[in-house]
Amino acid sequence: MGRLVPAVTRALDILELFLDGDGTLSAPDIVRKLQLPRTTVHELVTTLAARSYIVQVPGQPGRYRLGVRPYQLGSRYAEQLDLAAEGQQVARSVAETCDETVHVAILEGTDVIYIAKVDSTHAVRMVSAAGRRLPAHCTSVGKMLLASLSEPELTSRIPDDAELVAMTPNSITEPAALRTALAEIRRRGIAVESRESNPDVSCVAAPVRDRTGQVVAALSISVPMIRWSDERRGELEQLAAKGAAELSERLGHRSIG
Repeated sequence: MGRLVPAVTRALDILELFLDGDGTLSAPDIVRKLQLPRTTVHELVTTLAARSYIVQVPGQPGRYRLGVRPYQLGSRYAEQLDLAAEGQQVARSVAETCDETVHVAILEGTDVIYIAKVDSTHAVRMVSAAGRRLPAHCTSVGKMLLASLSEPELTSRIPDDAELVAMTPNSITEPAALRTALAEIRRRGIAVESRESNPDVSCVAAPVRDRTGQVVAALSISVPMIRWSDERRGELEQLAAKGAAELSERLGHRSIG
């Protein structure tokens, strides 16, 4: 790895300061936050402004906000993102941590479609494949995605009189029961499926958000019942949430707090 250029590092440090607070800063603010000499900050601010990375706030002399150039770069980055490819990389990292099968899925109608998958190395594992489609209400990823819909959207996809197919005796088959389960998922921010799509497997799932904050996918960890326990469930819930947050960050989402 080559040597870091101090001036470039300082310029990037300044730009990253705009991610916090109200998004505006003065030169004295930057001096105080970064503990840099005033002359250095003045030169860097002048350069960033000349290149449209920051602009002066109208009506507030001496205060700056981000300019159009970071937006243009971010838009180009977003255009190049591939959810499936990014999901595969994150799923691999999560699977290496827990050695269980990890999926990333999207919602289409009332079904989920798996767009990324990494297998466990165990002899006993979930048999599935990227591209497979399953009823959303029978899976943890699906319930996580359904829980992210607005009430009108959910009702349009699953009316109160809908007939929900059962994949196992544990599958939810009543829309009212599904809505109760989705309310709990919204409250906890995590979804759990206990032998609802496969009688020998349980899963946990967490939401994946894009740069606008919209839930666009879900990441799940699937575990055979022989390796499932309440303690393991808690560990996997945390790992799924961490993996989903990493994938969200790759998609441009920035969590608050």
